[in-house]
Amino acid sequence: MLLIEMRILGFIILVICWALLGLERATSHADQPISRIAIEMVVVALEDSAYVKASPSVLGLNGETTEWVTLEYSFPNPSTDDWIGVFSPANFSASTCLPENPIVAPPLLCTAPIKYQYANYTNPTYKDNGKGLLKLQVINQRSDFSFALFSGGLSNPKLVAISSTIAFANPNAPVYPRLAQGKMWNEMTVTWTSGYGINEAEPFVEWGPQGGEQKRSPAGTLTFDRKSMCGAPARTVGWRDPGFVHTSFLTELWPNSIYTYKLGHRLFNGTYIWSQAYQFRASPYPGQNSIQRVAIFGDLGKDEADGSNEYRNSQRGSLNTTKQLIKDLKNIDIVFHIGDICYAMGYLSQWDQFTAQIEPIASTVPYMIASGNHERDWPGTGSFYGNTDSGGECGVLAETMFYVPAENRAKFWYSTDYGMFRFCIADTEHDWREGTEQYNFIEHCLASTDRKTQPWLIFLAHRVLGYSSASWYAEQGSFAEPMGRESLQKLWQKYKVDIAIYGHVHNYERTCPIYENTCTNKEKHNYKGTLNGTIHIVAGGGGASLAEFTPLQTSWSIVKDYDYGFVKLTAFDHSNLLFQYKKSRDGKVYDSFRISRDYRDILACTVDSCPSMTMAS
Repeated sequence: MLLIEMRILGFIILVICWALLGLERATSHADQPISRIAIEMVVVALEDSAYVKASPSVLGLNGETTEWVTLEYSFPNPSTDDWIGVFSPANFSASTCLPENPIVAPPLLCTAPIKYQYANYTNPTYKDNGKGLLKLQVINQRSDFSFALFSGGLSNPKLVAISSTIAFANPNAPVYPRLAQGKMWNEMTVTWTSGYGINEAEPFVEWGPQGGEQKRSPAGTLTFDRKSMCGAPARTVGWRDPGFVHTSFLTELWPNSIYTYKLGHRLFNGTYIWSQAYQFRASPYPGQNSIQRVAIFGDLGKDEADGSNEYRNSQRGSLNTTKQLIKDLKNIDIVFHIGDICYAMGYLSQWDQFTAQIEPIASTVPYMIASGNHERDWPGTGSFYGNTDSGGECGVLAETMFYVPAENRAKFWYSTDYGMFRFCIADTEHDWREGTEQYNFIEHCLASTDRKTQPWLIFLAHRVLGYSSASWYAEQGSFAEPMGRESLQKLWQKYKVDIAIYGHVHNYERTCPIYENTCTNKEKHNYKGTLNGTIHIVAGGGGASLAEFTPLQTSWSIVKDYDYGFVKLTAFDHSNLLFQYKKSRDGKVYDSFRISRDYRDILACTVDSCPSMTMAS
């Protein structure tokens, strides 16, 4: 009896340890440095001799949406822990927030600064003379800005000086267009953000063939309020008015043709507000034989060009990945960002920051997203995982800020065609197991592909449903999300999925063509004929802090790289595909393989993929 009780006690301790380990990971992964600023403890201690001067006072006079602000400041009693907070709206509150629920600790501030930086960041003599000069980058976010100097560090802040208000010439201007494929192959959607509601102006896109006649298409408008958020910090400290999100549908496009467009708002007094002009190339017809190039990555996040301490102070690779994509944009036709978009995690201002960062990409080529844990997960809201990774957003921001051609954007799975490619995008934050609505969608997406015209069948998802050597997956013994392969590998095999690509794990890894833990092809770089299995790729090194590999060696892992990067697929024709992994630091290729085959190779029988046959003549 004693032995049984000891075993039970040991099992309970083991469960508690695993729970604490998971909690520690979730807590450290979701930590927001800005939340440690105890703004409710602020003592207003304005000093006559202390000041913050911000210039210029008016931004965006020539239509710019991103500007650098120069701060000059002085404080007679300087310390190394003095800091500057950037607040927008400029009139920030110092009232105390109430806790939202027992899961989330009471927030430490009610109006979060957009970002902050220490006063001595570029001023090594600040501690001696109390004088500093700092340049910070701000974007047009529908409101004005103020810059506050605090002493006392983050835990005991004293407001000693505040700048005058600065603002963009038109804070309501239409900004940060995001292209996405529509539900039809010849449809492009344009989504953007502005400060104009439908009671103030009519949103539209003026567009047409390059050099040809232009026409106008109306846009629908969405927004949401604090009550749409599921918990803190999104409902409390992280809340910021999202403005208005507009989407217009440009239809009946000619394949591969160049179109120009600009965003417009017609005010009810008859005047017009315009964005700058942009252009895009329409998608090819499904099955069209032309060179088609696709960039794919996960977990990009955002970073600050000015080096400020922002909400996710671990995304060192984010700007590098963004810069490499912009640099190679003439050789990219469509982008897939497969989850963990900007790591706002309840701090809504970060979505504006992110859309500004990717604007050169998303305004030029379709920017398709998938849902990740940091967009969707929240207890009691229907997410498959009951954690708090979304910071209370519970999918609302991702579903509103970006368009995807899903039947229901609250169920973030969808398919999209791009020429010779068929992409089936899963939502790992909803149940994918056999018998579920999503499982049925995945099977239909794979089964309905005409492999004669669309030979390249690609499965995309955020969490790793296939194979990964991430340390925590190895510790679980699953080397992937539990129940992932068990539920879906028969579908991948039956419908002969070429490549499955995932994010979530912040590194790069490539497997052999594989089925049921067994490599089905010994080749590593030049695949010819039938693959007999699916190649699984982890491409989660877009920008968030890197993830360690297990020291355990597996027979199916061909290449591992602990670095930031993204992958690129190039379909030359119906028989030849090039896969490349590029590092974000220099854009050079560090891993690649080719697939060369004919249609008969796709039809060929492999294990568990042969249709039933009759012996009758």
